[in-house]
Amino acid sequence: MAGAVLTLLVLLVLALTVHTVVNARLLRSPRVPGAAVPPAGTGLIDGAASRDGAGSRDDAGSRDDAGSRDGVVLPHGGGLAGGGASGAGTPGDGASGAGASGAGRVAVLLPLRDEAARVEPCLRALLALRGAPRILVLDDGSTDGTADLVRSVCGDRVTLLAGRPLPPGWLGKPHACQQLADAAALAGDVDLLVFLDADVVLAPDAVDASATLLGDAGVQLLSPYPRIIAGSPGERLVQPLLQWSWLTFLPLRAMERSPRPSLAAAGGQFLLVTRAAYERAGGHAAVRDKVLEDIELARAVKRTGGRIALADGSGLATCRMYTSWREVVDGYSKSLWASFGSPPGATAVVSLLLGLYVLLPLTVLAGCWQGLAGYLLGVAGRVVSARTTGGRAWPDALAHPVSVLLFAWLVLRSYRRRGRVSWKGRPTWQP
Repeated sequence: MAGAVLTLLVLLVLALTVHTVVNARLLRSPRVPGAAVPPAGTGLIDGAASRDGAGSRDDAGSRDDAGSRDGVVLPHGGGLAGGGASGAGTPGDGASGAGASGAGRVAVLLPLRDEAARVEPCLRALLALRGAPRILVLDDGSTDGTADLVRSVCGDRVTLLAGRPLPPGWLGKPHACQQLADAAALAGDVDLLVFLDADVVLAPDAVDASATLLGDAGVQLLSPYPRIIAGSPGERLVQPLLQWSWLTFLPLRAMERSPRPSLAAAGGQFLLVTRAAYERAGGHAAVRDKVLEDIELARAVKRTGGRIALADGSGLATCRMYTSWREVVDGYSKSLWASFGSPPGATAVVSLLLGLYVLLPLTVLAGCWQGLAGYLLGVAGRVVSARTTGGRAWPDALAHPVSVLLFAWLVLRSYRRRGRVSWKGRPTWQP
């Protein structure tokens, strides 16, 4: 009986690994041409590379293997399974051709709060963008000289806004993003909003290529997922699970076809949304108290008739979310709980992950062939994920059971600290 159960678990891991491969193939073809992320030494990502610790090794690890380093890749093609002619968006969205429509049509929106230590590479990359988009930066009450840094680096080439005090019922990031969107709307000729995080470094063609893809695909919200840079051992153990989790468990094709808001995914690090769809969805005001405002915004766009998609943007953007194990722990503690619908849901998901990717491999110690098979299949899924999204495949994938175990601990810690964690001096949860 035990052998039969273990065999069934192996078959389940096999099915999930096959699903990872299928999603990876959907992401790889076809492509929208774009510029590769500049290598270290060009002045655009030197800051990020110097923080990486692994530097160019992380960059070189799978650039050629990924098969998509020269542009943005949309799951299973520009037409999307849900229909819509090439270049078609929701009527009146102004999405089609947004990337090629010239200055003033696209607004890049960057909210900042106490980011002086790491935002300079992002700012210099924004100044090098092609297509002359409007660039709006909001200093959200920083106390570390962030605004002074923006003025020093950018001069009058960007519009620097001072954030208003946080009103009751709002979390910090949604409020900052809403202020930026309102300021962009005042310009009158902006069709496309591009939200960016301070730790993202764009290639010169990143916005143009992504905007063209959004228009050609007929979607109203697009998340080109950046290449995640991980330097410290803790980062390398945990951060690759971001891409692996959605490649392994998210039905990309169904997400694009289905109008169900519950079936949505997005990444606020680099997110494009047509202004018309954003306003129909209620903007960030509709998700003012949401910890994962990016996913909730994608659901709001779906709820109001829009279409969304994920894309592999590893050839157009890099992101180092955290620079140490302590930052990894603190960052996930504030928000990981919100990734699950409820504590029972989190318990079910974490139990499944532990059973398939930790306990099953451990049975090899008892001489069970299923343990070795389960371990190798888990490693294979991680390798596919890394090569698809520009991550480091070897030797990091070999530690996949340890990664999953750490993830389970982070989920538990996040739930235990929910409501007691602040981020940059502000609460991270509205009860």
